[in-house]
Amino acid sequence: QVQLVESGGGLVQAGGSLRLSCAASGIIFSYNDMGWYRQAPGKQRELVAAITSRRSTNYADSVKGRFTISRDNAKSTVYLQMNSLKPEDTGFYYCNAIRTTPYGRREYWGQGTQVTVAS
Repeated sequence: QVQLVESGGGLVQAGGSLRLSCAASGIIFSYNDMGWYRQAPGKQRELVAAITSRRSTNYADSVKGRFTISRDNAKSTVYLQMNSLKPEDTGFYYCNAIRTTPYGRREYWGQGTQVTVAS
């Protein structure tokens, strides 16, 4: 059974920092591209940051220079370091895993963790 378990969310003042973690099980973690998405109330889910199995990264323009995604394959965990947080960063943050093979594409989601940035 595949599980992606996020942690590290919470309430923080604007300008503060949080570090999200996503621990994966049931998958060969190193083969998966990993991502963090967020969904604010009344808005669609959007990509925040992603890191491929080869550790190539990309970020939403709104978080570039403030957020850093990283992965520890030995711990099957992906992280999102969030600095200089803004109220508009508030939302539910979801971990995502994707593995594409010649036989198909498999995608998994975690349950999410709430991040609230107070002004």
